[in-house]
Amino acid sequence: MIRKIALAAVLCGHIFSANAQDDVALNGSSYFLPRTALRFTLRIEKTRYKPRELSRYAERYFKKAASETEQTTYRILNIKMAPKGVPDATKAFTAKIDDKHGISSLYKNDEGILLAINTKPEQEENEPPFKPAPKPRKLNPYNYITQEMAGAENKAKMASIVADEIFDIRNNRNRLIKGQEGTNPISENQFDIMMQELNTQEEALMQLFYGVSNIDTIETNIDYIPDHEVKHEVVFRFSKYYGLVRKNDLSGTPYYICIKDDHTIPAGSSTVPLTEKNKNDAGIWVNLPGKITAQLYRENELLDTYEVYAGQFGRTEPMIGDLFVRKMATKVVLDPTTGATRSINVELRK
Repeated sequence: MIRKIALAAVLCGHIFSANAQDDVALNGSSYFLPRTALRFTLRIEKTRYKPRELSRYAERYFKKAASETEQTTYRILNIKMAPKGVPDATKAFTAKIDDKHGISSLYKNDEGILLAINTKPEQEENEPPFKPAPKPRKLNPYNYITQEMAGAENKAKMASIVADEIFDIRNNRNRLIKGQEGTNPISENQFDIMMQELNTQEEALMQLFYGVSNIDTIETNIDYIPDHEVKHEVVFRFSKYYGLVRKNDLSGTPYYICIKDDHTIPAGSSTVPLTEKNKNDAGIWVNLPGKITAQLYRENELLDTYEVYAGQFGRTEPMIGDLFVRKMATKVVLDPTTGATRSINVELRK
């Protein structure tokens, strides 16, 4: 599947929010243009398994072996990708904040990336933070142990008694479902209550054989900043027993990325009024981002393909200084992910 992430230029409607602050200075204000990072969000399930005292007898009575060793395992539930702007240290500029250049304010995010000039940036519709689903109530199998089970002379005898009890519960449930004589409930509500109680008893006693698993779900972000074409570069490694590990840790399965430059910005092309030199240069620079195609692999399996516009794969040019003069009221909004212009509004001052 190809996910297209549109170029946030004049014609695009990408929405962004930041802790934008109005930055006004007499001599000028410094800012960065962004590089575009690929932010991978991994939703990971962590399972901690703890065996119980009858685990060694599970296969004898229920035909399926149970682990007798406490262990923790991890698995990736899903991976999402979204582009994110990060400051580009090679693209640090200073805007001339004065009436002569018609610039009264710059808005930057907390990292110093330029968001808007003479106007406020658009606000992003943030996704709500990830919240794991509520955990179900844990059952205590010892609340369902009978005196006969507790008084067994050894574990083998206890396993036999508990297994017999579980099979009795299953037989009673089958009789209840079939509506055999003596088990037919008075009402549908009573039927539900009885079924729930039998299911709870079985689930609790089965823990004595198959242990208990505590499951937690977490999210973590991994930022990858492409700056050239690559083939099968390791982004991260993931281990069933250790979760995320270092890139050089061979205990983890490698997740690779391939980056292809689509060369969408030919020499001399421009989507906004730009010039290399101008006597009225106001110190305002923007990116003309180029499009890249990124592919994520787990070993040799292609997981997803993304098309992304990235500031570092295009060009950077200054905006025409004539847009920022005393007689002009020019408002510019930039895309914080790519550094491209999102909108330019020019009005003559009265």
